Amino acid sequence: MQTVTTIETERLVLRPYRRDDFNAYGALFANPEVTRFIGGVPFSREQAWTRFLRQVGMWHYFGFGFFALQERETGQFIGEAGFHDLHRVISPSLEGTMETGWALSPLSHGRGLATEAVSAALAWGDQHFPSLKKTCIIDIANLASLRVAAKLQFKETRRTVYHGAQVILMER
Repeated sequence: MQTVTTIETERLVLRPYRRDDFNAYGALFANPEVTRFIGGVPFSREQAWTRFLRQVGMWHYFGFGFFALQERETGQFIGEAGFHDLHRVISPSLEGTMETGWALSPLSHGRGLATEAVSAALAWGDQHFPSLKKTCIIDIANLASLRVAAKLQFKETRRTVYHGAQVILMER
């Protein structure tokens, strides 16, 4: 089994998921503000569980994945950030890249925590997988995530439609 590293930043701990994270994780993805640009519909507990297990399993098959995000000061689970390869049916394909993503609790929005978390994850990814492209897919209306991506030097490569939503494909 792949060991998931732990990364500490000024305000965050990026760490492996724990089973006891699931209630907070389920609440995160049941929040309409969080899922607005992730499928547009809050997740049921069952859907959140499937996503939670996917995030954990990604490490086993690819050697990378998402990290649970924990505030250093409070110890509270506030979201996730990292990489996956979802084999999306999209053109151009993102398969074989480290598709970068993040989702944080609305209480954490506007504090620079997404930028801090993704920056740390990207530094880890660049060190361990320097030859893999880092990509992301963002809904065109998700201005906050587009700002985070721009701060982290992601550049637009194409606009397309994914599951009925207008999205921007980006690469770093």
